[in-house]
Amino acid sequence: MNIMNDQKMILAQALLDGDTPSWGQPQRQAARERFLKLGAPMRRDEYWRYTDPSKFNQPLAPIEAAVVDPEVGDSGFGETEALTLVFVNGRLRSDLSDAIDIPGLEVTRLADGIEGSWAAEKLGALEVAGQEPVARPYAALNAALAVDGLAIRVTGDVPKPIHFRYLAEGADRAVYVRHVIDLAPEAALTVLESGAGGERFNAVIEVDIGDKATFRRKRLQNEAGADQVITHLFARLGEESALRSFTLTGVAGASKLVRNEAMIWLEGDEGSAHIAGGVMGDAKAHLDNTVFIVHDALNCESRQVFKNVLADEARGVFQGKILVKEGAQKTDGYQISQSVLLGERAEFDVKPELEIYADDVACSHGSTSGALDETAMFYLRSRGVSQDVAERLLVEAFIEEAIQEIDEEGPQAEALREAMRGHVAAWMSDRTT
Repeated sequence: MNIMNDQKMILAQALLDGDTPSWGQPQRQAARERFLKLGAPMRRDEYWRYTDPSKFNQPLAPIEAAVVDPEVGDSGFGETEALTLVFVNGRLRSDLSDAIDIPGLEVTRLADGIEGSWAAEKLGALEVAGQEPVARPYAALNAALAVDGLAIRVTGDVPKPIHFRYLAEGADRAVYVRHVIDLAPEAALTVLESGAGGERFNAVIEVDIGDKATFRRKRLQNEAGADQVITHLFARLGEESALRSFTLTGVAGASKLVRNEAMIWLEGDEGSAHIAGGVMGDAKAHLDNTVFIVHDALNCESRQVFKNVLADEARGVFQGKILVKEGAQKTDGYQISQSVLLGERAEFDVKPELEIYADDVACSHGSTSGALDETAMFYLRSRGVSQDVAERLLVEAFIEEAIQEIDEEGPQAEALREAMRGHVAAWMSDRTT
């Protein structure tokens, strides 16, 4: 079977076996054509050199609607106060979700229809722009198959985070969910995300951040959930706007494939984008973070900070690119990716890139990989600390730099950081029990 027929088979089976919502039909049809034109990625593609996409290419139908009430359980974010919106099999469940009635915050289900609304214009726009210069066909597939999601418009400073909680019932199926977010000038919103489900989980967020607006996103990827996870964040930043994104990925005792992609455009002067992550994997987990940041305005700043802890035969991947366009003077671009290998067969692959067409910039990247610090380990052991505890303390200290990228103000910030620290400790404990 040739490549094009493979792509048609993936899409056709999904459309045949899943239901086809009535909303957003023009956008869906355009996305189907886009996916067929792009084709699913192959290992020889430049940005899939370190991650085999073949698992993502196995045809799976969208998961059927939930018929049994799931157990929502703990939020995963500790003492953080948030308004929770629960998705089951990719569909919003209002009966399991908090009511949202906050001035300056408009939340609409995509499944309720988007025709004639602002979301009809915004939905898919950033994803389409993000197909250049690197094709992202799984984001297009998401646009074609997502059964629900949210259109969120923010015109004020939302006092509490909005928590997207993803649950699923059923196996050997795929979950597709999509959100489009628009922040008016000077608005502010924090989004929390947790959970996944089905055999495969595919999520896309498009966010347009207006002048002097702030969008914060904190994501937790540590539940049993899906065996294959692929996510995309597309974000455009206006003048003096800010993006802060942090993801903690912790996979214990499983063979999972996770790929998180971010495509960010700094298009207004004095914008700031920080993308950070703590990554922990063992067994045969494969954990990939791929980031592309475009500087296209004056005096903008970007940071990419990723810390990886890999045990057994786990494999971590970091691909980070900073593109500074002509005229984007005074750019400050920083990129660091580091890994600790706890097993002789663990592996970390890194591909940092700088492409610069302006002459007044400060851009840097660095990467390190190795075992835990022998001197520090000896110091702890010589003072009676067991091997397991010493290893845990050193791993926690290593991940802490990424956790410090959580920069919310007030008690919420420390609650989020403490929750992330707790998950790091739990992951280390699971490895030694």
